[in-house]
Amino acid sequence: MAGAIAQGMTQYGGVNPKDVIASALDIKRLKERAEKLGIAYSSENREVAEKADLLFLAVKPHLVADVIAGFKEALKPTTVVISVAAGVSISDLESIFSQPVKLVRTLPNTPAMVGEGMTLYQVNQEVTDKEEQMVCELLNGFGQALAVDEKQFAGAGSMTGCSPAFIYMLLEAMADAAVLTGMKRKDAYLLAGQTVKGSAQMLLETGLHPGELKDMVTSPGGTTIEGVRTLERLGFRSAMMEAIIAAAEKTGK
Repeated sequence: MAGAIAQGMTQYGGVNPKDVIASALDIKRLKERAEKLGIAYSSENREVAEKADLLFLAVKPHLVADVIAGFKEALKPTTVVISVAAGVSISDLESIFSQPVKLVRTLPNTPAMVGEGMTLYQVNQEVTDKEEQMVCELLNGFGQALAVDEKQFAGAGSMTGCSPAFIYMLLEAMADAAVLTGMKRKDAYLLAGQTVKGSAQMLLETGLHPGELKDMVTSPGGTTIEGVRTLERLGFRSAMMEAIIAAAEKTGK
């Protein structure tokens, strides 16, 4: 996720790569990615903390406390810490830091890599309105950002964070069906990808209800309504809902 954010910020969000520095334990892998993006890198989290005005904390949830312990003393009072750790609440972070810190909890998703991410965020009381606006503009630079209450993070975050995987499964299934009818796989992926992209764009640009958009495609007695009937019989919508609910329950908060 950290790589997706860095790529989204520098390639689509207008952030100068020279203003970005990253750190990680796997210095070999970090070096390769950093050089590709043109950003600075270090093996020391403390070095990054000393320099950062905005600090993205993009580590696995179980590592958050140990990682914070290694750099919190070097953090500037004016630095805004942006957490990407799923399931780690703002109150959890405040407890780990045990000192006043400007905190933003976020849940981005991997399409940030191509400038089309969807990021949920929530700030703590230490963050000023001006700082929140600055963070929001940064997040909008690689997609769209939406402020939500923390109690919505599990459900909404599982939808935005996990659903790309579900959609890729859908795309693969669509392409497999096209291949079965005789289409080349490369062409099948193009058709599937553009169809899903165009459908999503219609939803966002028209503001119409998904059901209304579906009805625009389903002619009486036609092929589409026959496909819809089959999807309903096989539990398509229920399966998607259950997948997102299961992911939310796994996240916990």
